[in-house]
Amino acid sequence: MNIALLTAAGSGTRMGQDIPKQFMNIDDCPVIIYTLQVFQNHPLIDTIAVVCLKGWEMILKAYSNQYGITKLKYIFLGGDSNFQSTRNGLLGLRENGISDSDIVVIHDGVRPMVSEEIISHNIETCQKYGYAVTGLLCKEVIMEYHDDETLTYIPTPRERLCRTQTPHTYRLGTILDAQEEAIKQGLGGNKTAAMCQLVGQIGIDEQHLVLGSEKNGLKLTNVEDIELFKALLHVSQAPWLK
Repeated sequence: MNIALLTAAGSGTRMGQDIPKQFMNIDDCPVIIYTLQVFQNHPLIDTIAVVCLKGWEMILKAYSNQYGITKLKYIFLGGDSNFQSTRNGLLGLRENGISDSDIVVIHDGVRPMVSEEIISHNIETCQKYGYAVTGLLCKEVIMEYHDDETLTYIPTPRERLCRTQTPHTYRLGTILDAQEEAIKQGLGGNKTAAMCQLVGQIGIDEQHLVLGSEKNGLKLTNVEDIELFKALLHVSQAPWLK
């Protein structure tokens, strides 16, 4: 079984709006629904679970019913960090009978431009290797930023650096074991921003890359991201492009 686990438990403080960003309406459709629709329409996704911001569960259910998201089976409450929210979702899946061998495609609920191809490649890569991390190789030179507003050059060639996106895809038992090891090592809570980071921190050096896209790189975090998303919704590829 392949389960999509969408994280939508953030309060969206950086967006600076009265409504959490995942529930904001863009062209008369909530952001979370745009994301859900991709997984709803994907033939390899059997079930969808969402980790939801407390107090918004009924709104999520109502939106899902309105927009025909029939694969949404589980809604779990978020925690006080991305690590804890994801853990709540993973433990909730296990408690509801999802097997440790089943594949979980973990994706940001506010990253609505994920493609069917990216999801398919995540599942195929996880089936083959046990790990799949979506990302793009860097085109820019990456430098390290310091609190005093200075930059330090990173000597690793940019061709070997990767900007990670989501999904991150693992078998349920694998990622839960990784979380438990991270807790033992004191790496839980706010010390882990993403599951691929957590898996690397506990000593698993090789996670397999799934090429993402610049569109999928759009994670709605601030007002500028909303403007870009609206523009991308209305753009079509020029017919002369190969």
